[in-house]
Amino acid sequence: MKDIKNIYCVGRNYALHAKELNNEIPTSPFLFSKPTHSLVEANGQSITLPSNQGSVHFETELVIHIAKQFESGMKVDEIVDSMAIGLDLTLRDVQSQLKQKQHPWLLAKGFKNSAVVSDFIPFPGVEACEQLDFSLLKNGERVQVGNIKDLLFDLQTIIEFTAEHFGLGKGDIIFTGTPSGVGPLSDQDQLSLNWGGNEIGSCSVTMR
Repeated sequence: MKDIKNIYCVGRNYALHAKELNNEIPTSPFLFSKPTHSLVEANGQSITLPSNQGSVHFETELVIHIAKQFESGMKVDEIVDSMAIGLDLTLRDVQSQLKQKQHPWLLAKGFKNSAVVSDFIPFPGVEACEQLDFSLLKNGERVQVGNIKDLLFDLQTIIEFTAEHFGLGKGDIIFTGTPSGVGPLSDQDQLSLNWGGNEIGSCSVTMR
């Protein structure tokens, strides 16, 4: 796997996903981060997830890898060198409790193995990316499909916002948001991460 520095995630970046969780649609990018300990590659192995903290939901996303230090005026195709399909795994019951208390989401979003990524493949450019869908198959059934054309905040906006507020440099990755269709995982689920209909990552789930 690439040497990953910071893991940024964009929340509520597809309108239908915001609505399915009864969240307001944001008027500016909504970001959170995950610890590097949460990162795991989907290379065919079994991934262990907690079984004693309520429901674990999958959220399938296009993940971009930053190639160099961001400088003002840089375009997406200059600064992104590769991409992956990722799962932003979420302890949904824990997240709901944290929301009620108006607490940060780290306990729900930052647990070990909560940032699943496929192999990184060369980034073909924004225009080419918009021609293909990404999807998740669970036990052979397609449960989520998305296209970055439907992002509320496009890749350029996300990159500029992240750089301005947090800094953005070589080795950082950004989970760019999940479409509608999120749902729970169960023990022994088989997951296939797909780009344009081709599998580029896979794993199984062990709930422990």
